[in-house]
Amino acid sequence: MELNEIKKELETYVNPEKPVVLQRFFKTGEGEYGEGDIFIGVSVPDCRKVAQKFSDLNLEEVKEIIYSEIHEVRLTGWLILVGKFKKCDENSRREIYDFYLKHAKQVNNWDLVDLSCSNIVGGFLLDKKDRGVLDKLAKSDNLWEKRIAIVSCFAFIRENDFKDILKISENLLGDKHDLIHKAIGWMLREVGKRDVAVLEKFLKEHYEDIPRTTLRYAIERFDEKKRKAWLRGAI
Repeated sequence: MELNEIKKELETYVNPEKPVVLQRFFKTGEGEYGEGDIFIGVSVPDCRKVAQKFSDLNLEEVKEIIYSEIHEVRLTGWLILVGKFKKCDENSRREIYDFYLKHAKQVNNWDLVDLSCSNIVGGFLLDKKDRGVLDKLAKSDNLWEKRIAIVSCFAFIRENDFKDILKISENLLGDKHDLIHKAIGWMLREVGKRDVAVLEKFLKEHYEDIPRTTLRYAIERFDEKKRKAWLRGAI
């Protein structure tokens, strides 16, 4: 019932011109990372509106939503979960965190990862000494679980805690997927916003192994002269 209600609510926000654009943008073609994903043409802000309207759903109800074949429905389900996590006590946070990891393969495109994991996985682990689950996710054969490991570190980076992202980044520099290169570069850039010396030390130590995309993302905020020097290797 809730799934049908959410679909109906999302349909009120559909832009009929967007599905084709979104399916191209999120690589839904044969052999691409989002193969077979279905978009109906609803923006993220509108998905947030629907998530707020259905914020009282329990985890079993959310489970049905995140297994929808429609991308925006799944996104709404994960946004509901983020909202619940931010408002609940520690015991309920543990339950939501466990639920998220159990169904992590349904966080199955980069926007779903980026809009949820730093809040839930990163948020839960923020005050925990044992963050070994991130190493397990980083070693996964599943693209989205690896990206979850990386982007979850945003919660720590915001608190000037860089050790996990530096370790995970080092371990994943040899990964072949562009979405991993971009995620690492993004998180390294966030490190640099807070401590450019830490970023430059990491880049110097691993320069020969850093994918070009990762480097470009990481140094994006450098001034033009400095950025070109890094790209030339004149550092």
